[in-house]
Amino acid sequence: MIEKNTKYYAKKIVLFVLTFISTTLAGSEWITNRILFYSPDYSWADFLTGMHYSIPFLFILTVHEFGHFFTAKYHKVEVTLPNYIPGWLGFLGTVSFGTFGALIRIVGPIRSRKQFFDIGIAGPIAGFVVALGVLFYGFTNLPEPEYIFEIHPEYEQYGLDYADHVYDNGEEMMGISLGNNLLFSWFEENVADPERLPNHREIIHYPYLFAGFLALFFTALNLIPIGQLDGGHVIYGLFGAKNHQIIAFTLYMIFTFVAGLGLITAGIDLGDFALYSAMYVGFLYFSFKGLGFQQSTTLMIAVGMFVAQYLTTYLFPSVTGFSGYLLFVFLLGRLIGVKHPVAPDDRPLSTGRKVLGWICLIIFIICFSFEPLVLE
Repeated sequence: MIEKNTKYYAKKIVLFVLTFISTTLAGSEWITNRILFYSPDYSWADFLTGMHYSIPFLFILTVHEFGHFFTAKYHKVEVTLPNYIPGWLGFLGTVSFGTFGALIRIVGPIRSRKQFFDIGIAGPIAGFVVALGVLFYGFTNLPEPEYIFEIHPEYEQYGLDYADHVYDNGEEMMGISLGNNLLFSWFEENVADPERLPNHREIIHYPYLFAGFLALFFTALNLIPIGQLDGGHVIYGLFGAKNHQIIAFTLYMIFTFVAGLGLITAGIDLGDFALYSAMYVGFLYFSFKGLGFQQSTTLMIAVGMFVAQYLTTYLFPSVTGFSGYLLFVFLLGRLIGVKHPVAPDDRPLSTGRKVLGWICLIIFIICFSFEPLVLE
């Protein structure tokens, strides 16, 4: 039983306030291209501008977490209020999302497959619905194309054809470009005014689009059908514990394979190649130890994964993955886990819940980005 005293609520409130401040700072930096402490012209107005990012982003995150919370309460499963995690990195002179997310902690036992399933899907579905609203608002209220000149006055000399000069001719400094996913592409093609549609290298300056895209990205991460992620609960609910183990392990291997593609290539010095290869295999081995195999088997899987990735990159040099997902490979392998516990009441789901489960898997597919962020 959770002791909910003044200290308990004060901690939750303080973390939320700090996260609101940190996401607002992050939003102002994405929107204005100015970073607190590093930009002499950074102003209070810049900070307030950041709320166009922090409010919709935190609203989506909050709806997601309280979807889990209220569903757990409905099933009489003891659960904590969300803990928001601030994550502003502006003090390092770099931009950030402003938060490392939020989480609730299940305290009471979950007694049935149905409870696992209901609590798991409630967050992603609730947050996804709100994200759709944010994206619809963002795409139907795009500013005039000249808006980008407020952020990049150096582009104005080229007019609206600036992309032909600042990107193709290499004049653009290193920045971040958004990738894409099926749903975001649909909004671009069917909802947005094509005359106002921003270049993907500039969407970071459009707060509602950026907040919506990040919401889709994090929704997809939560719905990866592995372990005790929300998607793992869905797979357990639909197929049971035994089939979950097979599906989760297979998808974990595929996810790792895609994430590490192109990380180590043949075009580097032999000494560096040997060093980086050993370090990477060590990382894979450490991540895979959570799978529960013997040490020799774990090492064999790690080496086999590296060889498969290297040969694929060697044969198809243009095929690369997103190395940022390797952090998630580690978290899944060592902290979250790939397996799923079996509930005492393991009866199959009703037909209605199975339909909802398949809808969640479709949401995962249309929200997932193989390369969500591109450094350019």
